[in-house]
This record gives sequence, structure tokens and C-alpha cells, in this order.
Amino acid sequence: KSLNELCFEFGLELDEITSEKVIISKEKGEEKAKGASDVVLYKIDVPANRYDLLCLEGLVRGLQVFKERINLPRYEKIIPAEGEGQRLIITEQTAQIRPHAVAAVLRNITFTRERYDSFIDLQEKLHQNICRKRALVAIGTHDLDTISGPFTFTAKAPSEIKFKPLNQSQEYTASQIMDLYRTDSHLRHYLHLIENKPRYPVIYDSNGVVLSMPPIINGNHTKISLNTKNVFIECTGTDITKAKIVLDIMVTMFSEYCEKPFTVEAAEVVYPNGKTHIYPELAYRTEKVKPELINKKIGISETPSSLAKLLTRMCLKSHVIGNGNHLEIEIPPTRADIIHACDIVEDAAIAYGYNNIQMVIPKTYTIANQLPLNKLTELLRLELAAAGFTEALTFALCSQEDVADKLGMDISATKAVRIANPKTAEFQVARTTLLPGLLKTIAANRKMPLPLKLFEISDIVVKDPNTDVGARNDRHLCAVYYNKSPGFEIIHGLLDRIMQLVEVPPSEENGYTIKAAEGSAFFPGRCAEIFAKGQSIGKLGVLHPDVITKFELTMPCSALEINIEPFV
Repeated sequence: KSLNELCFEFGLELDEITSEKVIISKEKGEEKAKGASDVVLYKIDVPANRYDLLCLEGLVRGLQVFKERINLPRYEKIIPAEGEGQRLIITEQTAQIRPHAVAAVLRNITFTRERYDSFIDLQEKLHQNICRKRALVAIGTHDLDTISGPFTFTAKAPSEIKFKPLNQSQEYTASQIMDLYRTDSHLRHYLHLIENKPRYPVIYDSNGVVLSMPPIINGNHTKISLNTKNVFIECTGTDITKAKIVLDIMVTMFSEYCEKPFTVEAAEVVYPNGKTHIYPELAYRTEKVKPELINKKIGISETPSSLAKLLTRMCLKSHVIGNGNHLEIEIPPTRADIIHACDIVEDAAIAYGYNNIQMVIPKTYTIANQLPLNKLTELLRLELAAAGFTEALTFALCSQEDVADKLGMDISATKAVRIANPKTAEFQVARTTLLPGLLKTIAANRKMPLPLKLFEISDIVVKDPNTDVGARNDRHLCAVYYNKSPGFEIIHGLLDRIMQLVEVPPSEENGYTIKAAEGSAFFPGRCAEIFAKGQSIGKLGVLHPDVITKFELTMPCSALEINIEPFV
């Protein structure tokens, strides 16, 4: 409970408390969960911009600073003596495929099983979000004592690259590695990033040992173990800014375990044009913000010194300058998400506590009005319920069979909007009619006493090339009557009642009429099209026996479906 409250105060959410066993049994059933771990797991939701909270080290450090138990550590870059540091040389062959690389060294680090797992886990989490599934950046971490620099980042033809990949027992060429991992549930998602390129990126040490073939796999030779003392970290990618951020996060999170905590040994990167650059940048920068801006944006009235204290608790070391009219804020290298003054204001608001901000009536005085379509919908809902029908609320997504095959139509004729990669067969398309949802509701309630009278007023979605998004919503009203006899007259009576309510008289000129029609879902000779306001608004009739059996029903059923938007 207290962790839940602390997370909430810090702007995070403790999503659930679970265990591996519970997760597996939920997803795959009790059988599969046998033997899984019962250790309690806390699932914490971290905002996508806070890369520094993606591992236990960063999260605990952030919460400790927030609780004012520790001061924010100062991250330090140690530049080795001339000729002693590690160098990474980039060749021009990489320009076409992954032109950028950055590197750093963690010296005299002490791993335990937990630290090691966290170290690997952070790389995976960064790969998934800021690295965009390794498309923008790929991280490689190596045991520095197994290799000797300088290192070369180049690109070669797949047949020329040969090494033993991580956790494999024999050497493969790059082409064979691609085939090897085509069935790997984890790595196959990254193969497309380079597989069609003429050259694959690769990093060698001075003896020709392969460190890694980014973004696919590291070499087994440089594998990190619990006994590893010195770690060489390289990040290669197509986006230099993201690569720098990723390197900064990796080294700031785990430099805590170095012999001299929070120190990182710099590495030199040599570009194809001969220029050199020292990484990691670990750049601290200062920003100036006016206290009144923070107060005004949040709606509080704190003194400059208490605002500085609030920001310091959020890992943004701040102090008041110039007679209290400015705050000087130091942005640490862990906070790449601070881009604009509003990011600083947001952190001040989190530290102040959203629940502590006084609610006030807005200065602008307006009265909201209900959307006319929604107002009409609400009024009709009440009246249909008064007419003895029960309201149902069904899913907006359904299967292709529901809107096409089961109603005797072809899917291409329905103008249905499809979901690109549906998770289940039940949710493949957006509904183009409300009828299947109501028929499925009846099927699920066959045990209820007859007659069943159901209605729904909701949106349907159809493709429309004239709209900016290529589809439009229409508000439909659908009602069904299910009994031992079809009850066409009851549905027809309901239509007359609806028209009476929207004050449309039964006449050809400016009222509504019904004309005999054919509908694939309806019984021949028992279907009519409804015309009102000079347009066809829908159909009513007795459903075809085929449709009824396809929805696993056994009794006759009549239905009405109209578009209510013309009556708004």
C-alpha cells in the first residue's frame, strides 16, 4: 500500500502485484504454470520519456532522491591518459547502413546475479522503446578483458563475416546466422533491419575477434559473466542523438557498482574523416526558469526557494538566483526528457502533488451544450425502453463472418474497415451494422423467457473516401423481436412510434414511407426499405432462416435498422 502511494506521488503507477506463476496461468492456463516461480513481482508503469526509471537502480535512486534520503549523485567522466584509453574507429563502409557509433567503459565493476539480470534487462527495455526495436540504436556490452583495442566498426559482405554467436557452440558465417535465427522467437524480429543489405555491420578488436554484428547478436567471445570486471559498451545506430542518450543511460545506471561509484571511463571514437570525439558526453546543462511561470502554469503560489526544493527532489538540482526572480536548474545527463520549460513545470507539479493543487473554477465562463446527435440518442433510448425493449451495448469490432457471411453478403460489399493485425478472430473488422451484435446477445440469452425484445443505438463505421481519415461513423438504431412467431407487426409498430417521436408523418411528400425491397439477410417478400427526408434510411423485415441458424438461434426473428442522423 505504501509503495503504491509513493509511486503515485512520484508520477508512476503500481500496475499490479503478481508473480510469474499467475501471469502464465492467466495467459496459458493452469497446466503450463506448474513449476513457475511464486516470487512476488511488482509491475510498475513508467512514462515513456523516463528512460532513467527503466531499471531498479534508476528507479530506487529516483525515489530515494524524491524522499530526500540521498542527494543526487554526480556522474563523472574519467578521461584516461594519452594512449591508454579505448578507441573505436568507424570506417566509411558503415555510412550506407549504420553510420553512427558511441562507446564507453565501466571499470572495476562488481556484478551479482541481481545486478547482472538488471543490466541485461535494461538493455532489452531500451531496445524496445527509445531504440525502436533496435532500428535506431543497438546496444552491445562486452567483457573488456577478453579483447584488446583499438576496435573497428566496419561493414562487410555477409560471407566474409564469421564468428561464434552468443551462447552458440560453433562458428557461423553471417548468412548462416541469419538462417539460424529466422526461427528464434526473440531475434527474428530484428533480422529485417539488415538482411537485404549488401554489407552487414560488424565490430572487430585489434586481433580480428568479432565483438558483435549489430543489431542482431554479440559474439560469444566477449560474453559478460558475473566475474566480469571491466565492461566495454558500444551503441551503434542510425540516429546519433538517440545513441548518445542510450549510452548515457546505460553508464549512469550501472556506474553505481564501479569501484569508484558513478565514474565512467571515456572512450574515443574516430570518424571516417579523421575527426575524433570523446564519449559518453554525460553533459550537464543549466536552464533558467521564472518561479512565477511555474506557479502560474500549475495554479499554486509557492516561494522560489520551495520551488527549488521541489525540483531538487525530482533529480533537477535547483537554486534561486538574482533576488528570487529566477531559478537556475541543472539538468543531469539522465534526464534527456527535459527539452522545454514545460517539462520542468511538470516535474514541479509532480513533486508538489497533483492532489494538493487546489481546485478552482475556471476564469472563462461557458456552459457546455450536449451534442444534438447525442441528445436525440438519449431521448430515443428512453422512449424505446418505455416501449418495452431492453437496451444492449455490444462491441464495435466483430468478425468478418458476423457482418458478411452470416448475413448472406460478400465482405467487399460491406465497406467494412479492417484491423491490420487482429489479436483475435472475434475482432477483425469494425461493424457496419448493429444487427449481428444483437443476434449474438440473443444467442447468449436463449435461456431467458420469450419474447426477447432488444435494441441498440450506437455508431457503425464504413469506409468513405471523401473524409480525411477514409472512414466515417453513422449513428444507427437497431431493434429485434425474437419469439415463436416473427412479430413483424411489432417491429413495424416500433418504426411508427419512432417516426411519431421525431415528428415525421406517414406521407410521400415530406414524411416517411416503406416500400417492398430485397435484403440478403431478410426473408423474401418480408422486407421493406424505409424512406424519409427524401432518402433511404434503413430496412425492416423478418430475418431469413439461414441467418437465424448461422447465429445459433431457433425461433423466427424480425428486425429494424435505421440511420437516425437525418433526424437531428
